[in-house]
Amino acid sequence: MGIAGVAASERFGGSAAVLSSLAVVQLIVYAAMQIPVGVLIDRYGPRVLMITGTALMVVGQIALAFAPSIAVAVIGRILVGAGDAMMFISVIRLISSWFSGRIVPQLSQWMGNIGQLGQVLSAIPLAWVLSQWGWTPAFLSAASVAVVALIAVIVAVRDRPADSPDHARASSWNAAIAQLRHSFKRPGTQLGFWSHYVTQSSGTVFSLLWGFPFMVFGLGYEPHLAAAMLTILVGAGLVFGPILGLLSARHPLRRSNIVLGIVTAIGIAWAVVLLWPGTPPIWLIALLLVVLGAGGPGSLIGFDFARTFNPQRSLGAANGVVNVGGFTASFVTMYLIGLLLDLLNGWRVAHGEESNLYALDSFRIAFAVQYLVIGVGVVFLLRARRRTRKGLSRDEGIEVAPIWVALSRRWRRRKA
Repeated sequence: MGIAGVAASERFGGSAAVLSSLAVVQLIVYAAMQIPVGVLIDRYGPRVLMITGTALMVVGQIALAFAPSIAVAVIGRILVGAGDAMMFISVIRLISSWFSGRIVPQLSQWMGNIGQLGQVLSAIPLAWVLSQWGWTPAFLSAASVAVVALIAVIVAVRDRPADSPDHARASSWNAAIAQLRHSFKRPGTQLGFWSHYVTQSSGTVFSLLWGFPFMVFGLGYEPHLAAAMLTILVGAGLVFGPILGLLSARHPLRRSNIVLGIVTAIGIAWAVVLLWPGTPPIWLIALLLVVLGAGGPGSLIGFDFARTFNPQRSLGAANGVVNVGGFTASFVTMYLIGLLLDLLNGWRVAHGEESNLYALDSFRIAFAVQYLVIGVGVVFLLRARRRTRKGLSRDEGIEVAPIWVALSRRWRRRKA
């Protein structure tokens, strides 16, 4: 929709708020369906969900292509969001069914990176078709790509290798719901939820909504420069993803420390930008985007927690729970930033100053709300980690020492 925003306004008219619903509604549907989709995966398997999701995206893109009004276009986007919601955690489940051991977190990172890369690269042909032939051919071309994907899934995808044992699926809806409850109660699942919550949200908020107006109106960048700067997030994710996958595989008992390290880096980067006297230099904004880019692949560690601490039969539900975390934090943060910007602008006007909704000083205060939202997540993450480590000690006899103790022991061994 970032590519098609101008074309949408020409085709449907309406206010900016109504047109923005085309982008927002897909994300709301995507986030809302994560847990139901996880239950469906445990009930029917990932292949069925991938076929259904791809088919829904085909129908949604066709509806959007021929939509005569904004209402029909919103319905099309709802269908696309519903189909999209079935894909990511289905593929995460497929990876766990086909592979095991240290390769799993690395493959999960590569899968996330390929998805991000496709998201960027797809904008180029869509923009070209949209400019050359218009709205309907552009979205019909998107639908045709989804048709190819649908055929590929039907022909090539299987839930598990032919010679692997069949993990018992939930025999009824009551059993599937019971598995969801058990998954949600597991401290390891909660640790995955809060890991996803604290790492994904800052980059999502910046790239999805508030980063562009911050750079254009707050920092004075040209729109094309601001759009180009946002691609740094994706590029950084492509670099950090394999590294984080390797670290997670080699140090499975230190995955929460990796998550906390990413959150700390994000907090420091934001502090430098928000406290910088005057307008932050462009190199500092680029550095912020690099650090935020690590949050995307960092959030995938949450799914690795779900895989580790849940049986295969309930992994879909656990992944659905985890995937809600980052979107919950993102939506809350988006709303609070917008609310603070409105309040600060109202306060400015009430004191006789000129209205300036996107003033840099207002952005400094509004963006600081992330420390509250993410800080709450860090508290719950530490609580879930403590319970998870207690369970490891009780059930498997694995004691996880604090990171500084482990580093001190390693240093003494090397010195000896």
